[in-house]
This record gives sequence, C-alpha cells and structure tokens, in this order.
Amino acid sequence: MLNRLETVADHLDKCVEVVGRIAAWSGLLLVLVMANNVLLRYLFNTGSVALQELEWHLMSPLALLCIAYTVQQEGHVRVDVLYARFPASLRQAIDLFSTACVLIFALVVVLLSWPYVMQSYRIGEGSPDPGGLPFRFVLKAMIPAGFGLLALQSMASLLRSVASCFGRTPGAAPVSR
Repeated sequence: MLNRLETVADHLDKCVEVVGRIAAWSGLLLVLVMANNVLLRYLFNTGSVALQELEWHLMSPLALLCIAYTVQQEGHVRVDVLYARFPASLRQAIDLFSTACVLIFALVVVLLSWPYVMQSYRIGEGSPDPGGLPFRFVLKAMIPAGFGLLALQSMASLLRSVASCFGRTPGAAPVSR
C-alpha cells in the first residue's frame, strides 16, 4: 500500500512539475512585453492598452500556477529554527497537519472562485477599457487552476506524510515486514 501511495504522489508531482515549468515561461514573456511597453512609451510616445493588459494576463499564470511548483521544489520561505530541532515524529505530525490545512484551504478557494469565473464566462466579460483584451474569464480562471494545482501538490505531500508516518521515508526502499 505504501508503494501505491508513493506512486500516486509521484504522478501528482509530475503533473505539477509539467504545468509549473510551462507556466514559468510566462515570466520571460512578461519581461518581453513589459520591455516592449516601456520602449513604445518612452521612445515612440505611444502605447497599447491591450499590451498593458497582457502584462496582467501573463502575471496571473506566473504567480498562481507556479505556487504549487515552488512548494514542490521547496523554493518557499520556511523557518526551520525550531522545526529542525524537533524529533522526527513531531516533524511528521507537523507536516501532516500543515499539509492537510493547505489542502483544505486550496479546495475552499477553488470552490469559492469557480462561480466567479463562470459568471465572467457567461457574461462574456472583457476589458472595460477601449482596446483592451477580451476573455477576462481566462485571467480569472487562473485562480481555481492555481489553487487546484496547489491542492494536487498538497495531496502528493499528504500521501508522502502518511507513508512516512507508517515508517517509510520518501524515496526509500519498501519496508519489508
């Protein structure tokens, strides 16, 4: 059973990693669009509302879809001053509890944001500014998508925490009993 938990966790990790790596490229696109906007404004005294709004549309996947990937790669801020000194069993309990809390929070955000996205889709919401981008629901859809990915990553961490509570360390060989 522990092998199955780790296999499922590995598959969830792979999904988060693939989406995170793809979404990270929006950072490069964001820099290029912003540089273009600055050049247009200061060199040619012109600009585009659509290109300015494109910055939001690129920042959204960068921020929201990469949260889960950052957690997976342990790139988040973590204060280990006390945690590192705790016994392994207490660290396991803390990991299990904190991961379950994040999972619940992520699922709540997905459930609460879905009607917001669907309302935007149903009314065909676009930019209120002339020359702005249509399909505002795509931008808003990044909220449930990002927190859905965070829920997947939390589920993978939760499965690993459960396996660890039963004597299995992540990446270790199966325990024979």
